[in-house]
Amino acid sequence: MADGPLHTVTGAGGYTGRYITALLLERGCRVQTLTGRPALFSAFGGQVKAYPLDFGDADALAGSLAGTDTLFNTYWARFPWRGLDHDGCVANSAVLFEAARRAGVRRVVHVSIVNADAASPLSYYRGKGLTERALRASGLSYAILRPTVLYGLDDILLNNIAWTVRRFPVVLLPGRGDYGIQPVFVEDFARAAVAAADGDDGAELDVVGPEVFGYRELVRRVRAATGAKCAVWPAPRRAAWLAAAALGLVQRDVVLTWEEVLGLSRGLLVSGAAGNPEMPTKLSRWLEEHGPRLGLRYASELARRR
Repeated sequence: MADGPLHTVTGAGGYTGRYITALLLERGCRVQTLTGRPALFSAFGGQVKAYPLDFGDADALAGSLAGTDTLFNTYWARFPWRGLDHDGCVANSAVLFEAARRAGVRRVVHVSIVNADAASPLSYYRGKGLTERALRASGLSYAILRPTVLYGLDDILLNNIAWTVRRFPVVLLPGRGDYGIQPVFVEDFARAAVAAADGDDGAELDVVGPEVFGYRELVRRVRAATGAKCAVWPAPRRAAWLAAAALGLVQRDVVLTWEEVLGLSRGLLVSGAAGNPEMPTKLSRWLEEHGPRLGLRYASELARRR
């Protein structure tokens, strides 16, 4: 049993949190998680104890965080669901940061997003920017890491692009598809997050992949990697979004939100910051190796929330 510092990961069973937790355990750290469904948490073979992520009980949150060296915060909602919107996520995050301060947490490593902006007209990016502001004002030592799209074999975006090109004769792009996207490998991001636990106080870094693709180029690369033969056509943004919404009805999922269409088409998934940490994994090479296994099953966002 590890006897080093205790680290807490919000959502260790979620996508980003799972990779951060696995890396911490690999390095012999003690890890616990805060999750909305602690009774159902069964990942990591009992090595990670689960506590409730209950924003309505700040005292219990602070108690659960007692003894924590670093809080790795992956908490967020991709889209509004069951009464929780992005403003609610901001408020909940502020409760979590205050609980961490009360518990004496040494440091917070917070997962944000590239181009987070408290003045953004898009609620996702605005909420991320407001959450960053709350962390800066908390009095805690912190690092803010801003990824773009995280990818791996079990991700949402890349996997479902592959799933779509495998199954449909035509795939529609929102607009011309000439806007950029800069995906980052999830294992690279996890390593950057763990390293940030001992980095500079107040560090704010874009953690992005080494390659930028036009979205049309990305879809075509996925098509080639999977061996699919579909056509890839530009379409009015609204039409492509409605097609994704129809697919979502069939899959009982939210495939693509209108805000995601706007953010993607405005180039918000590309970093404009200088001095980004160098991430080693190139998506172009990763696709060559893993393309045959990509998109064999649909990855449902809502299924992960149930």
